[in-house]
Amino acid sequence: MRNIALKLRYDGSAYHGWQVQKTEVTVAGTLERALAKTCGHEVKVTGCGRTDAGVHALSYCANFRTGARIPLAKLPLAVNSRLPMDIAVTNACEAPESFNAIGSCAKKEYIYKILNSRLRDPFLEKRVCFFPSPLDTGLMARAAAAFEGTHDFAAVRSVGTETKTTVRTVHWCRVERQGELITVSICADGFLYNMARAMVGTMVYASYGKLEPEDIPRLLELRDRRLTGPTMPAQGLYLNRVWYDGAVGKMMESDGDMTQF
Repeated sequence: MRNIALKLRYDGSAYHGWQVQKTEVTVAGTLERALAKTCGHEVKVTGCGRTDAGVHALSYCANFRTGARIPLAKLPLAVNSRLPMDIAVTNACEAPESFNAIGSCAKKEYIYKILNSRLRDPFLEKRVCFFPSPLDTGLMARAAAAFEGTHDFAAVRSVGTETKTTVRTVHWCRVERQGELITVSICADGFLYNMARAMVGTMVYASYGKLEPEDIPRLLELRDRRLTGPTMPAQGLYLNRVWYDGAVGKMMESDGDMTQF
């Protein structure tokens, strides 16, 4: 059996997240049906992480096993012909037998997009968080920097999937503004349930003076979700980049010039 790694991207607006569910339409379930038709047998995909309902992926990795001999160069086109227009496989490669899209992932980067404007943009309705009140990106950036490093992030996660530990390492957390569009970039070795969106909500709280950026390390130590900012809406969140070793890593670095919207 071949272990095939796929690079894909999707607009998550119409889906109840990545993970297969019995009664909801999901990205993984839709991809599995397309792969089954392409390969001629039932397929189970393993994704690099669980994105929630309405969350998008600019670069996502999944792997599956198959005995089908479809050439890798033809596989993306073959699968895409059976996928809806809001999901696209952009590349494929043969992965080592031991490769697992979630277990082999070294780190991930999520980005969160805020349209900070008095006037909404209907074309971005499901792709950004519309926030009409002014935001101070200087204060947000100071709050973002306070999250960097290795901490217990229980104070910025929602109750959900159980994990062995809530300690994670944030490699960088940055805030940039281009006109009315604010982009928050968070890279970590792993993310807890709603962690990225709660971190951004805490940065928004810092912008309004509801907490000081320098308070964040102490709030993380207290591990109390009630003391940090709100969980921001899903539509502003994108899985932007994932890192692997070897051939899969090289594949995930390709196609870097594709548009973000």
